[in-house]
Amino acid sequence: MAQNFYIQQMQMMVQPMRDELTRIGFTELTTAEEVTTALEGEGAKGTALIVVNSVCGCAAGLARPAIAHSLQHEKTPDHLFTVFAGQDKEATAKAREYFVDMPPSSPSFVLMKDGKLVHMIHRLEIENRDLEAIASDLTAAYDKYCG
Repeated sequence: MAQNFYIQQMQMMVQPMRDELTRIGFTELTTAEEVTTALEGEGAKGTALIVVNSVCGCAAGLARPAIAHSLQHEKTPDHLFTVFAGQDKEATAKAREYFVDMPPSSPSFVLMKDGKLVHMIHRLEIENRDLEAIASDLTAAYDKYCG
């Protein structure tokens, strides 16, 4: 019973963090099957931004607003997906299988083009930076890889 209470409390705590991304157009992937369908289906064509969402401290607090800011740029990815590290463990693990040769990082941003990883921004490149600098890194990647 105590475990169910804990799970409910965690879900209530992270829901606003999930909503920050879904509200701006991200599709939340919560199972390994959803990840496979997204990244081998529609996300394999054109560009896809995958956000590994997280509760972790200042990096996560800056990550979501930076993403929102970056999507106001004239060039943006064709597809927007998110997985939640520590919450949707199977989905996150499956998504990381597509991030070939990259260490796990949460939060992080992964830009894929035609099913291949072309750019990744790790937690260390997010934390202790301001929103505009993080968004600038993202928009530079959009300019390079997005139609």
